[in-house]
Amino acid sequence: MKTVFVNQIRERDWVDAPFLVREKILAMAKNGRPYLTLKLMDRTGEVEGKVWEQVDDVSALFEKNDFVRIAAKASVYLGKMQLVIQQLTPLHEAEIELGDYLPMTRRPIPEMVAELQTLIASLCDQHLRRLMESLLEDPSFLNRYSQAPAAKSMHHVYLGGLLEHSLAVAALAEDICRRYPGLDRDLLLAGALLHDIGKIDELSYERSFQYTDAGKLLGHIMIGVELIDQKIRSIEGFPAQTALLLKHLMLSHHGQYEYGSPKRPKTMEAVILNFLDDLDSKINGVRSHIEREPDRESSWTEYHRLYDRYFYKGEGETSNLLIPEEKPCKISNDPPGRQPQRSRFSNTLEDQLRDKRHGLSSPASEDDNGT
Repeated sequence: MKTVFVNQIRERDWVDAPFLVREKILAMAKNGRPYLTLKLMDRTGEVEGKVWEQVDDVSALFEKNDFVRIAAKASVYLGKMQLVIQQLTPLHEAEIELGDYLPMTRRPIPEMVAELQTLIASLCDQHLRRLMESLLEDPSFLNRYSQAPAAKSMHHVYLGGLLEHSLAVAALAEDICRRYPGLDRDLLLAGALLHDIGKIDELSYERSFQYTDAGKLLGHIMIGVELIDQKIRSIEGFPAQTALLLKHLMLSHHGQYEYGSPKRPKTMEAVILNFLDDLDSKINGVRSHIEREPDRESSWTEYHRLYDRYFYKGEGETSNLLIPEEKPCKISNDPPGRQPQRSRFSNTLEDQLRDKRHGLSSPASEDDNGT
């Protein structure tokens, strides 16, 4: 059983523990000697490892995504924790507990599933409710939906992240519906829960988080729309207009073509979903970046490549305010009544919201696309 975790390692510690090798890079030093740079991980985080001696022999023992036990000295180099590895032994999967090595949501998954069921039961639209119920009735789907990460690298990058993110977007949507009359609450909440559903097949998460062949060739938007289309066809009398609007929410939730969106939002609910998905993704992404280095001496984080900036962590006790304890998203047990549907989309509002991405830029490449 693993007893030493990444978040427990301190400078000058002698570390004798197993880790999952997330990255393995063989490089050449200025003096012409080879060395290995490893990214070692467990469920609490990642730490860099260096192998300077007997590099070729050590490298032959393992590959990326293998489990290894190391004996190493911990030191801080350029503000980052680093393990200088003295010994390395490959491990068999039978010797480890997988749950110790992949990061996981702080929220209990059964609690989130219960919240999901309560939210679905609150839907007034019988067809949308039946669609959601049919998904939950499939044990294989429910297991993947509740276990999958929300992304490979950008936000909610942990087991259970997809469900946590979907519930958070749904809770934000619930609040928006209370503040702005005339919205189709049931459609918006269904879109919030389903917008990233294709990620159950886009990502693999047995040892590390990677894109599947389907994820690389199709992407989660296409996978999700196809999945929902199949379910809708199995529900007798499902309104064609409702199906059309729901698919539009899924197809447009990335907002802009350059962010991987096949369509731009063209209904009020689609505009809102795009905003809320983006908001929750960025809050989690920035918070995770700040939290990744709790012992870094500087009051600033490392440079964030995607967001093209450093983030201020604060000084002393104030820095703790940036990372509050995770709390469950609250879904009202008394949702607002169904509002009449609008007859048209407000172009004026769209014009006002069009330039919303003036702050943190969203990922533009497929491999970085996590919303």
